[in-house]
Amino acid sequence: MLNNNILSIFTQIPKVEIGHRVVLGIDGLSRSGKTTFVKEIGKLLETKEIPVCIFHIDDYIVERKRRYNTRFDEWYEYYYLQWDVRYLTDSLFKKLKIDSEMHLLKYDPDSDAQYEQVVELPVTCLIIVEGVFLQRKEWRPYYDFMIYLDCSREKRFQRESEATQNHLEKFENRYWKAEDYYMDTELPMTRADVIMNND
Repeated sequence: MLNNNILSIFTQIPKVEIGHRVVLGIDGLSRSGKTTFVKEIGKLLETKEIPVCIFHIDDYIVERKRRYNTRFDEWYEYYYLQWDVRYLTDSLFKKLKIDSEMHLLKYDPDSDAQYEQVVELPVTCLIIVEGVFLQRKEWRPYYDFMIYLDCSREKRFQRESEATQNHLEKFENRYWKAEDYYMDTELPMTRADVIMNND
C-alpha cells in the first residue's frame, strides 16, 4: 500500500529549490509504518537525485534513569521524559535550516548512554524527521510539510513481537495512555498536511 501512495504524496511536498532545505515530518504512533515509509521515500529521492538527510527521533531519547522509575506516571514518563524536548528544540529543530554541521546527543541502547553525533547538512536537501509525537507544540513550527500515518491500535499491536505483546500492562499504562493524550491535546490528524491510512 505504501508504494501505491508514495508518488502521489511526493507531488504534494514542497519542491526542494537550489540553496534551500525543506523539512518533512513523518508522524504516526508506534508501529504505524513510519520507518518503512521513509525508506520508500528515500528510494524515490535517489532516482530524482535529490539530497536527503533523515533524522529518526527515537535516536535521541535519553538514558533510562531519566525516563523510568521517576515520581511521574508511566504515560507521563513516555510522553514528556523519553526525549529532552527543549534540548531537541534548540539543538535539532531550530538549526535544521541554518546550520551546515550539527552536533547532537544520540542514544546508544547497548550502553544506555548518549554520545555526540556530528551530522553534515547539504545546502540543498530534503530533511526528513521521522518519529512518534512529532507534532507536539514545541516542534510543530519547524516543519514545512507533515505526513501522518494512521493505523489502528489493534493492527499496530499485532506488529509487535510475541514477547513484547506479553507485556500488555506496559502498553496499557505507558504507551497507550501517552498516545491518547497526544491525540487529544495535539490533534495530529487535524494538523497534518496529508493523512495516509496504513492499516
